[in-house]
Amino acid sequence: HAKMATIPLGFNIDSPRWDQSTFMGRLKHFLNITDPRTVLVPEEELDRAKALVEGCRAGVLPPGSSQEQLLYAKKLYDSAFHPDSGEKMNFIGRMSFQVPGGMAITGCMLQFYRTVPAVVFWQWVNQSFNAFVNYTNRNAASPISLRQIGVAYITATSAALATAVGLNLYTKRAPALLARWVPFAAVAAANCVNIPMMRQQEIINGITVTDENNNELGRSRRAAVKGITQVVISRITMAAPGMIILPIIMERLEKFTFMQRIRFLHGPLQVLLCGGFLLFMVPAACALFPQQCSLALADLELELRDSIVAKHGDKVPYVYFNKGL
Repeated sequence: HAKMATIPLGFNIDSPRWDQSTFMGRLKHFLNITDPRTVLVPEEELDRAKALVEGCRAGVLPPGSSQEQLLYAKKLYDSAFHPDSGEKMNFIGRMSFQVPGGMAITGCMLQFYRTVPAVVFWQWVNQSFNAFVNYTNRNAASPISLRQIGVAYITATSAALATAVGLNLYTKRAPALLARWVPFAAVAAANCVNIPMMRQQEIINGITVTDENNNELGRSRRAAVKGITQVVISRITMAAPGMIILPIIMERLEKFTFMQRIRFLHGPLQVLLCGGFLLFMVPAACALFPQQCSLALADLELELRDSIVAKHGDKVPYVYFNKGL
């Protein structure tokens, strides 16, 4: 009894703190788990958080554990461990690293857009970072081979470079602002290739779909396509405000004499401003669509639909699945 003294009756560590059916509820959830401060938490503390979460699930808690401690442990657990496999994710691929990692790379892409070698280098760095993030946040039930990872990485990097270099040459005579928007076009094009390629196993073999009580019903390719499409839209949305609005701001600022005197600070300034955009845009873009995605029974593949109807009749109008991030 002493062990559970400070935990309210009926407390479930896995039930979301905020309503995940609303955008604001999802935004609060992702503000919590994409908090860049969690990147600085030592490995031992993350392991302790995992032990506490797993202990709470099993109903075994250290004496004196409070609800606040459990909620903080869950925050750390969600920020660092894969939702499907429970494995610790690599540091670079965590969503909590999106702000520090993304702001440095995006700031440099926006600053060094004038020469082809600089465009090539920073697009390559960005695609390497994206490949890490997409691999880390894949649906863990669909393993991907090293060869497939290599093909996905090369294809996405090629798409980004072709778009960036092509547009860079095309905009040489265009207004200066158009040239500043080239990095965004390249990032958007690469996202449309990188994410589906990194998660191709899900499209080929389908992903597990369940009923509302988490009972497995089978595998669906259509569910995989819907989930991956939403992730692509989220990632492009994440990058858009910073990469579209920031060039306009910099274009105006650079006309001032004081800005022309401090050219060496333009890069650091863009990195900081990118961080400001990403602090809000990473959680906002993740919150665009529910993490537990749903698909109407009528939209499933015919054979899967028939097998569900044969087993459950009309009791399962929707199926559910984790779309990944």
